Amino acid sequence: MENKKPYGTVLIKASHILDYLAEHPDASLQEIAKGSNMTSSTTLKILDTLSLIGYVNKNQEKNYRLGAKLVRYANKNIDQIDLVERTLPFLEKLQQTIDETIHLGILDNNEILYVNKLDPKNQTIRMSSKIGITRPLYSSAMGKAVLAHFTDEQYQQYIEQCPLIPFTEYTITNPLKLKKEIQQVEQTKIAFDDEEVEKDIFCIGTSLVHDQQIVGAFSVSMPKYRLSEESKAQIIQTILKTKEEIEKTFANS
Repeated sequence: MENKKPYGTVLIKASHILDYLAEHPDASLQEIAKGSNMTSSTTLKILDTLSLIGYVNKNQEKNYRLGAKLVRYANKNIDQIDLVERTLPFLEKLQQTIDETIHLGILDNNEILYVNKLDPKNQTIRMSSKIGITRPLYSSAMGKAVLAHFTDEQYQQYIEQCPLIPFTEYTITNPLKLKKEIQQVEQTKIAFDDEEVEKDIFCIGTSLVHDQQIVGAFSVSMPKYRLSEESKAQIIQTILKTKEEIEKTFANS
């Protein structure tokens, strides 16, 4: 078989940069160049082009992350891209108050699909999650926030279709116990993942609703040792305020 040479090696170099950013969002030029095994000048030229076509975004600190256009191609749904772009200023503001990992997700085939992630600025311990991965509804904070909007019939159908498999010893695997917790989420609009997906990790999440329809959810995640009852109450209050601000933009659009 003939070994075909690739056409346009710059495309291969660009793919190395995109692969690196997928694993290391908000990376500097020097970090990207080193991680992609290229010179800084070559890396900068490619980054400038990727930024021009929307594949990469550069923030005020001159750090880079994957752009919304790639998420558009991945999900093939403009509404999801609009959600990422619409919520970003509010989630960045949330992170200025709470320097922890923030995720934005959407409902996708009875799972939560991560469509955005903001890493903490000043924390040494960071979450291993990535944009594009999924989490079960029954064990994640964003998932429970979404489940709270299911009708009884939809919830029963979900339980029948999705086995409640334990990820840790704290994962809820009893449908009745889960239903009781979901009913509490209906009242408070706040859901928790208390080491249910990953040991030592605590997540607080809420849904995003427009015209009584779920459009997404977001959460704040952190090592459990950093959470006190006082800080937990403050985070909940800030999350609910952020939820209200984001949903107002839906009403005004």
